[in-house]
Amino acid sequence: MLSIIVPTFHEAENIQPLVRRIRAALASTLDYEIIFVDDNSQDGTVAQIEGLSREGVPVRVIVRDTERGLSSAVLRGFREARGDLLLCMDADLSHPPESIPLLVETIIQQQADLVVGSRYITGGSIPKGWGIYRWLNSHVALGLARPLTSIRDSTAGFFLLPRRIFEQGRDIHPLGYKILLEISVKCPCRKVVEVPIQFADRQFGRSKLNFREQLLFLLHLKRLYDYRFPRASRLIQYCIISLTGAGVNLLMLAVLLHCGMPLKAAFAFAIFAGLLWSFGPNRWLTFDLAARSPILAQFGRFMLVGSIGAVINWLISVSLFNLLSGRAGGVYWAALGGVAAGMTVDYFVSSHLTLRNPVLDN
Repeated sequence: MLSIIVPTFHEAENIQPLVRRIRAALASTLDYEIIFVDDNSQDGTVAQIEGLSREGVPVRVIVRDTERGLSSAVLRGFREARGDLLLCMDADLSHPPESIPLLVETIIQQQADLVVGSRYITGGSIPKGWGIYRWLNSHVALGLARPLTSIRDSTAGFFLLPRRIFEQGRDIHPLGYKILLEISVKCPCRKVVEVPIQFADRQFGRSKLNFREQLLFLLHLKRLYDYRFPRASRLIQYCIISLTGAGVNLLMLAVLLHCGMPLKAAFAFAIFAGLLWSFGPNRWLTFDLAARSPILAQFGRFMLVGSIGAVINWLISVSLFNLLSGRAGGVYWAALGGVAAGMTVDYFVSSHLTLRNPVLDN
C-alpha cells in the first residue's frame, strides 16, 4: 500500500485538481491513501478534503493546531500512515502526480531505499520562467548540502521510501521545509535513485518560502553537519566565531590605545570584550543544544572558565609585544597571537565543561 503525504497550509484551490490527477495516475494500479496534514488553514482547505472523503475518495486530513512547518507535517503524516511505501509531495502541483507510478516502479524494481523525483538530472527540468534569483537560491542551497549527500536534487520535496527505512531513522528533528535532507542523512538510505521530473510553478495560492524559511534551512544544515561531522563541524564554527571575536578584540584595543590607556590594561579590557562577545554566538550556534541550560548560570561558568584562556591570552600578548615592539603593527600582531592561544584553550575547556553538547558528545 502507498501512503501519499501532502502538507498543506492555505491550499484550497489546489486540493481537487491534485487529487484528481493522483487518482488518474494511480487508477487500478495499486492500493493507496492520501493523507493531508494541514496547519489549521482557514481558507477552506480542510473543507475541500473532507468533502472528497465523503464522496469515497481515499483521503483523510490531520489538522494541527499547535505545530507549524512543512517538515514536521510530513513526519506526522509518515507516522500515522498505513502504507508500506511513504511518498511526500507538495500540494501546489509543482510535483507531477503522473510521475508517482515511476517512483513506485523504481523503488520496487531496483530495491532502492529512497527514490527522489529530481529536477537536476538528465530528463528533469525546471520552468523556463525561473528568474536568476530563484535559480541561484536553489543552486546555492544544493551546493551547501553537497558534502552531506550524493543526491543531485537534495532539496527536492518529491520522494518515496519504504516505511522500514523511515522507522530505522534516529534523531529525526528537521527544521524548516527541507525534509528530504533530514531523511537522507538520518535514515539508512544506502541505495538512492533519482528519477527525472518536470517541475512546475504553482498556479494557485502563494509560496510559503520566505526569508525566515531560508534562515531555518541554514540552521538545519548546521545541525546536519553537526550530526554527520560532529567534531570538525563544531571546531570550524568555533573558529569562525572566534575570528569575529578577534575583530572585536583588535577594535577595542585600538580604541583604548587611542584614548591613552596603558598597554597592559588595554590588552586586558580588549580580551574581556572579545570573550564577552563570543558567548552568545557560541551558545546559540556552535553548542546550540547546550542552550537548554539556564543562560545566567551558563554565562557565569563561561566567563569563569574563559578567564583561564584570557590569562594565557594576556600573558602571550604582553610577551609577544616585547619581542615585536620595534615592528610596524607589533601590538596588533601580539594581540592576535594571544587570541590564538587563548582561543585554543577556551575551545577545549568550553566544549567539555561550560557549553558541552549532550547529544554530540555521547
